[in-house]
Amino acid sequence: MSNDPKPILRAVNLVKKYPSVLALDHVSCEIFPREVVCIVGPSGSGKSTFIRCMNLMDEPTEGEVWFKDEQINAKGTDINRIRQHIGMVFQHFNLFPHLTVRRNITLAPTLLGLKSADEANADADRLLERIGLREKADAYPGQLSGGQKQRIAIVRALAMNPEVLLFDEPTSALDPEMVGEVLQVMKDLAKAGMTMAVVTHEMGFAREVASRVLFMDHGRLVEENPPQKFFSSPKSPRLRDFLSKVL
Repeated sequence: MSNDPKPILRAVNLVKKYPSVLALDHVSCEIFPREVVCIVGPSGSGKSTFIRCMNLMDEPTEGEVWFKDEQINAKGTDINRIRQHIGMVFQHFNLFPHLTVRRNITLAPTLLGLKSADEANADADRLLERIGLREKADAYPGQLSGGQKQRIAIVRALAMNPEVLLFDEPTSALDPEMVGEVLQVMKDLAKAGMTMAVVTHEMGFAREVASRVLFMDHGRLVEENPPQKFFSSPKSPRLRDFLSKVL
């Protein structure tokens, strides 16, 4: 946890119901500035639903989501304004295939009037340099590997200067040899103090980088702890069983 006593992002008793399934069952969580919170669990445990509810990509059925001192799922909230501060990186990149890498990165900041074209282009080039892909600025997504696409997707989120980055299984669609290059970018962001919440199957990343690790099962938050305690001394039988299968 950071020295800031106030959470930057907070979920209070989140419930998400679909016609045939209870995806989230009263989940509460606080994320503090500069924290890296990793969310793990079996498939279908509600991890992705939870992370998508944190910026209202999915609307909670019940409960509250707070960004700083503002309830973002309250009626009348301008969620697009809030999303300028909460970046999202998806499993399948979601890059626009008909736009160059540079234009994918500059589109949102320029359309929203946050940056001039020159400022956005300069920022894009700087960010691409930071992840070692400056030479791909004029390429199209179809010309990139999966790992390169995901690194571009991270840069696109960073171009909005977010205060929090949410990751929904950012490496699960990648070939194993490409996973490392994406995780390295995320490790660098963590070292630089970016606040992140990461749904992941990469236990090594969670063990090395996370401030806290959360375990979800059947839509519930079963256990959370700093990584050393989470992996070495799991309390719940369900977490012990899960770790015995993935480690």
